[in-house]
Amino acid sequence: MNMPLNTTLEHPTAVDHARYNMIEQQIRPWDVLDGEILDLLAVMRREQFVPEGYESLAFADLEIPLPGGQVMLSPKVEARVLQDLEIRPHERVLEIGAGSGYMAALLSRRAQHVLTLEIDPELAKMAQRNLERAGIANAQVRTADGAAGVPSEDGFDVIVLSGSVAAVPQALLAQLKPGGRLVAVVGQEPTMRAHFVTRTAQGFHVRQPWDITVPRLRNFPEPSAFTF
Repeated sequence: MNMPLNTTLEHPTAVDHARYNMIEQQIRPWDVLDGEILDLLAVMRREQFVPEGYESLAFADLEIPLPGGQVMLSPKVEARVLQDLEIRPHERVLEIGAGSGYMAALLSRRAQHVLTLEIDPELAKMAQRNLERAGIANAQVRTADGAAGVPSEDGFDVIVLSGSVAAVPQALLAQLKPGGRLVAVVGQEPTMRAHFVTRTAQGFHVRQPWDITVPRLRNFPEPSAFTF
């Protein structure tokens, strides 16, 4: 849930300094200025969500490799998505691509409930363990192919695709409640843009506020290749 977070540290450690530098040198310069988001990033222990052996890179401005060829997105991308979605405390969130569980952990502090889908069983187990270790009770990990959506659910206020796709998935747009928002990074390398789609009474409104290139989510359709 959305709550005040105390970031005061009486005895900062090297990890605390690294986290501080991540926020001040990577995240603020990327126009993440919401005080509640910055406070959340200061207390959510990102280093507990990285794979073993990568702890020293937890606060670096890069994508961290995960099992199965997946990655943790860079901190500034996670933070900007979280800020721009403007999640409210009563909202239900669907995430496609649980990864290590870190994005679900951040989302859980802003929303009422988070369901995160992960196609890779090993990653799903990792995400579940990490969320449990962090004491997060309002985020559920499910091993499933996110490209198919969640047909049995009633709809979501927010849908987050934690990876890129060739086009905004219509099946997921159909699962947005009125007023709901979906974020996806759309396009082909080297040109991709973040798409924020809001469901309105007239249809869908799309904003494309920033450029970023991130790895593909699995099983989403790709354009047909031309042959000559």
